[in-house]
Order: sequence, then C-alpha cells, then structure tokens
Amino acid sequence: MTQTAHGIEFTHHFSANPKFAPEREAILENPGFGNYFTDHTAIVDYSAETNSRGVWHSPRIEAYGAIPLDPAAAVLHYGQEIFEGLKAYRHEDGSIWTFRPDANAARLNKSARRLALPELPVEYFIGAIRELVSADREWVPAGDGEALYLRPFMIATEAFLGVRAACQASFRVIASPVGNYFGGELKPVTIWISQEYARAGRGGTGAAKCGGNYAASLIAQQEATANGCKQVLFLDQFNDNAIEELGGMNVFFVMKDGSLVTPALTGTILGGVTRMSVIQVAKDMGREVSERKITLDEWRDGVAAGEIAEVFACGTAAVVTPIGVLKGANELIGSENAKAGETTMAIRQQLLGVQTGVLEDTHGWLTRLV
Repeated sequence: MTQTAHGIEFTHHFSANPKFAPEREAILENPGFGNYFTDHTAIVDYSAETNSRGVWHSPRIEAYGAIPLDPAAAVLHYGQEIFEGLKAYRHEDGSIWTFRPDANAARLNKSARRLALPELPVEYFIGAIRELVSADREWVPAGDGEALYLRPFMIATEAFLGVRAACQASFRVIASPVGNYFGGELKPVTIWISQEYARAGRGGTGAAKCGGNYAASLIAQQEATANGCKQVLFLDQFNDNAIEELGGMNVFFVMKDGSLVTPALTGTILGGVTRMSVIQVAKDMGREVSERKITLDEWRDGVAAGEIAEVFACGTAAVVTPIGVLKGANELIGSENAKAGETTMAIRQQLLGVQTGVLEDTHGWLTRLV
C-alpha cells in the first residue's frame, strides 16, 4: 500500500512479525535509552551518475532489520555518514507531536554538505518521520519524561574503493522508546575534563553531526566513566582552554546577575537545536544571553567567586541537565552536594512543557505527526 506525506508517496511493507502488545508494553514500562527499537524503519534512496546531480527515490516503510551493504560500501571505508536526533511526544489527548523538525532537517543538510553527501529535501525528512511514527504509534510512551527517540541518518552506499564522494546513498529513520537519558531522578551530574583528547579541530567536521566526531570522543568518554563521571568536556587547548562542548551536549553558564553565557559557535562546536531553543526561552524570560568565548579558568574562578551561579548541559536526549561538578586529574570545580539551580529547572520545565503540550507553543515549534 502507499500513503502520501508532504506530497511524497511512501510505499508500506509492514512487518510480518511485529511485537505483540504484551511484549511492547513490558518494554515501555522501563525503556531505558536506546535499548529497544520499534517494528519499522523509513527509507529513501539516492542515486546519481558520477559528478552529476542525482535523485531521491523509492520512499518506503519497511520492517526494522539489518541493512544489506556491499563490503566495499563507501560508508565502511571513508566514513561518509551523518545523523540527527529528535523526539516524538504523546500529548494528553493521545496526539503525537515532534519538536522543531525543520531545524533538524536544516542541520542534516548542513552536515551533508560538509561530508559531501546529497542534501535531502525537507519534505522527505518530515514525511519519513511522520510515516514511521504513524506506523509505530503504539510505541510512543506516555510516562513522565518519556518519548519516542527518532534517529534519522544518511549513509553512502556506493561500492567502490576510489577516494571520492559516493554517488549512491540511503536516508533512513529508526525509532526507540526512551526515558531519562541519565536514568532515575534528575540531579546534577559530574563531568570529566578531557585534557589529552580533542573532539574536533578547526577546519574539520566539528560543526557537522557525523559519526566520526563521536568516535573521536569515545576514548575520552571511557576515561570519564572510569573516573565516575557521566560525560566528558572538551576544551580548545590552543585557545586558552576555551570551553567547547560535552561529548554530546552544549554547555550553558548562569551568571550571578541572571544572564546566560554559552560558548560561541566557532566551527568546532555542534550547533544544537536544544541549544538554540534554550537561548530563545531564556530571552523570553527576559534574560540576557551571550555567545562568547569562556575558558576553563573563568569557569573555575567564576564558581569560586560566586559569579557563576549555575551550569547546565543541553541536548535532544537529555533536554536540560544540571552540572554539579567538573572533575579532572588535578581539578575539582563545584560541589558534589549541589542541587539543580532555579534557572536551570525553569528553562527545562518550559522546554518540556512546550514539547509535551502542557504549555503554549508561542513560537510554532511543534509539528503534529499523528
């Protein structure tokens, strides 16, 4: 069968073996984060001749399963791969919505340009999400802090070993029911300072959302875990140890006067959709927001002097998470007994309120899926 989404006809090949309600409901009782996946996936393929513009084609919904790839596929050898992350929320009336998908679509295409992958028309991006969520609507949880995490991604599928941009690609969306990213009750997390490893370099792919950046961060994340920390913070060691970002989140500082500071986007930091939304929410609250260089010394001295009142991280997965302690081999900033700050929680509650339909969406950020 076929259905039309945003003017695009998606063919549906529904799973012959979907999970029955009792198994699905058992998963939704304690989904964790990224541990389970829904019954289907959305797919759109791309084909082009060498050095010519190609076409996106064959939009479809298929059963979730393994991806058939030639061993010579470009993604396996040259890392031509990008991805996104957003969530679908079940509102009180049973309808299902997502948050700022147009911004995610725009960032996917920014990443595509940097990784020499084809840009995807927005109607395919939102259409694929809508069709997948419609097919797997029973997988969208309704519990506090829960959502259906959506992972759109694009991979280069052409089989060849020459070093050039691939002429064939596949865009796909998979989905996973999720709870709190860090698990359990929300409380300030401890962050590890990476002083040996860098996530990205100038002129590199730091502003793109691609797997290589995350692969580069994993050894530092292992170091963080070994030292009892939830996440890792990366610095620009060639720029006065300027704060960059965490392994998967942006950082904000709440100053004593109530204003906010976040590192400016310099090309090595990923511009988060949640980051962009936090800035707007803070401005709506009448707070000044500065995007500028902020160093490790300023963080340390600011906390000691009381100039920095709160620190938090933000991203799609964790939304807004308070940071209690910044820890390093010879560093300890903050307090292990810290509580989530009032400003941090106010911004978190405002964002979640809009996303879940509890608060008015004054900026038109929500898109109904089902």
